[in-house]
Order: sequence, then structure tokens, then C-alpha cells
Amino acid sequence: MDQAKHIEGLIAPTVEELGYELVRVQVTGTQQPRLQIMAERVDGSGMDVEDCATISRAISATLDVEDPIAGEFTLEVSSPGIDRPLTRLKDFQDWAGFDVRVELKGEAAGRKRYTGRLLGLDEEEKILIETSEGEDYALDFDDVQRAKLLLTDELIAAATTEQTK
Repeated sequence: MDQAKHIEGLIAPTVEELGYELVRVQVTGTQQPRLQIMAERVDGSGMDVEDCATISRAISATLDVEDPIAGEFTLEVSSPGIDRPLTRLKDFQDWAGFDVRVELKGEAAGRKRYTGRLLGLDEEEKILIETSEGEDYALDFDDVQRAKLLLTDELIAAATTEQTK
């Protein structure tokens, strides 16, 4: 099991108990490792600095006891932000209708990168995307290396509308 998945398994129950959901757990760097925890509120309301501090305090005890990263590391807790990464299958359904960039681990249909409109998921839970060239693709979630929403006026308008609710 990779280090990030191991850490996710350690902290997920605590984060969920507090009313948050993990979006991404990522470990970067070797000399001075950085543990990035990205979370959002289960109720859909926006995250603020206090939410991040609450999560940080709650998981620090678990991280101290379990010691999943050798030596010192920097803990960073944040919200996914407006141009959020898409890391869970449900993200691809929840954010359908917005522009995305998807990078695969290997090639599919002769391409490694896809940019276009996210159409959601099909009945086989393949990610549906319509590229800017007007071509439709169905991509396997397990093949995704990295995916994120693209910052567009439409996304900004949707986020602004959501914040005023």
C-alpha cells in the first residue's frame, strides 16, 4: 500500500467524525516531506481557516502516534479550492457540465491528456468527456493519473452562487 493511502486509512475516520470528507491525501518531497490533506465539509458549505485548523489538530494526534512518515514533515490542511482536483469517482459525477483536464497513467485512444467538458459517468462508471474538438471519450477511472476542474467564468459563477446560498 502506498504511503498516502496508508495515511488516508489512518485519518479518514477522524475527519469524517468531524463532519468532513477527504478529497485527497498526498505526500510530496523526500528531504522535507509535506503531507497535504485536502478536505471539504460534508454539508457542502465552504471551508474556512478554522475548519482547516480543526482537522489539523484532530489528525495530529493520530499522526504522532502512528508515525507514518519517518522524521519531520510539514502538515498542510486545505480545501480543494475552486479549480479542485477530481480524485474520487463521485467527483466526476458531481462536477459534470464543467471543463476539466484529465491526464492518464498511459494512453487511451492514442492520447494521454484530455481537455474538455465533463459529461459525468456512464452506466459502467466510465468517465465521459467531450473534448474541445467535439469528440466523446469514455475513460476508466483506474487509468486516471490526475484530473482537475479548469478555472472558467462558468465555474466561478457556479462557485459564487453556491457561496451565497
